Amino acid sequence: MTSRVYRLHSTLELPLEDAYDFFDDPDLPPEIADIDITRRNNTLIVSAVAEDETMSKYTPTAQLKASVTENRVYEEDPDEMGPPGAASTGSSGGPQWGALEEEEEEIESELVEYACFKGDRETVLQNTALQYEMFEVLCEIAKVAEKGTLTAIAAVDDELTAVRIVDGEELPASINVVEDPSDDDESDGVNWRDNEFIN
Repeated sequence: MTSRVYRLHSTLELPLEDAYDFFDDPDLPPEIADIDITRRNNTLIVSAVAEDETMSKYTPTAQLKASVTENRVYEEDPDEMGPPGAASTGSSGGPQWGALEEEEEEIESELVEYACFKGDRETVLQNTALQYEMFEVLCEIAKVAEKGTLTAIAAVDDELTAVRIVDGEELPASINVVEDPSDDDESDGVNWRDNEFIN
């Protein structure tokens, strides 16, 4: 059985801590014995360790790449608190304009590191050996990701299949075959070979 990933686009984001938790005990395809995780500055590299020991140690196995970014997470959504400077109402129901400055508190927040699997196949899913198996791992990550979309076209047993996972939920997907713009219609372009202004 040969399976391949032809097209892939990902905008997945999940807290880095959740990503590490996921890889603590992942449900791996049988062809993958283990996962190696390396962090280089702001890049997280998740590499497949092949179950097949006959695979040459010089054959690079598939890896997932994520950028690590910091996002400020608020305990309470600032958009739901109303516009700044709005009057608070006291127990009597009337506005308490004088007490506004003292009662206004800073919203609690913290910086959280996120693993962002963003980009097309060459950016997110690299190397050919065990590529489809690592794609299956990426699909599992997509199901636990807080937000983002994973869309892909893969071939399983020579049959094309479409994948679409949005905000952790697997959704129906289909493949549309469209014709590329024809190359033989050159009348709109400039013919540089027969241009009288160029010697």
